[in-house]
Amino acid sequence: MTTPEVAAETVDVAGSPVSVRRRGTGEPLLFLHGAGFTGRWLRFHEALAGGAAVIAPEHVGFGGTPMQDWLQDIGDLVLHYDDLRATLGLDRFHLVGYSVGGWVAAAYATLFPDRLRSLTLITPVGLQVPGKPPFADMFAMTPKQLFGTLFNDPTNIGEVMLDPTDPDVVVRVYEEQSTLARLIWNPRYDRKLPHRLRRVSCPALVVGAEHDRLVPNEMSDRYAELIPGASTARIPGTGHAIVIEQPEATARVVLDFQAGVR
Repeated sequence: MTTPEVAAETVDVAGSPVSVRRRGTGEPLLFLHGAGFTGRWLRFHEALAGGAAVIAPEHVGFGGTPMQDWLQDIGDLVLHYDDLRATLGLDRFHLVGYSVGGWVAAAYATLFPDRLRSLTLITPVGLQVPGKPPFADMFAMTPKQLFGTLFNDPTNIGEVMLDPTDPDVVVRVYEEQSTLARLIWNPRYDRKLPHRLRRVSCPALVVGAEHDRLVPNEMSDRYAELIPGASTARIPGTGHAIVIEQPEATARVVLDFQAGVR
């Protein structure tokens, strides 16, 4: 698959500029990214756009969306994305969240369940698995260690590899890691979320990796247990960077699930 260049547009959301990329036709699909892989239209985005009208914003403090003083925790992002929904005139839509974006998406679904046609969480974080840390300490890792933890199969790593000699790249990575620390440094999971997930009323899918070394594999199972009627899927051969390792296969699982939603 050839991945096109999709330019970002800046959308004013309640006074905050937000970088958004859009492509595709069909039912609206809002995709919330993880803690990295920003600033570009990925093969995964393009695969999703083959079956939906994909809307891919960048979180506040990530990519082309500048940091804002009001951002303090995941709850602030949840409300921000409902403001984005209103700004874009979305009524009901499919919500897909990857990694920390899955945490945001899950929390959104508990507060605004009537807005969603479906919810898909891809290797999400945000819960506590008994006896295991919420995720490996990425804040203590070198870039080489982090990529080694994220990827089970490095074949497609070039799509998101960064140039550590580029000052702009170094600054962006520092800013994104600082934002991530603000959001999830302590605690590194949501104590309220397990109780609130019973409020999710739309069809839900949780997509896990086969060998996730960043997040316990049981995290996906835990989400599926707590969300009423949720189904699960695992993509063979993948690690936490599932959307880079197997973009087309992961997107196909998501689109097939959404096609069955009525």
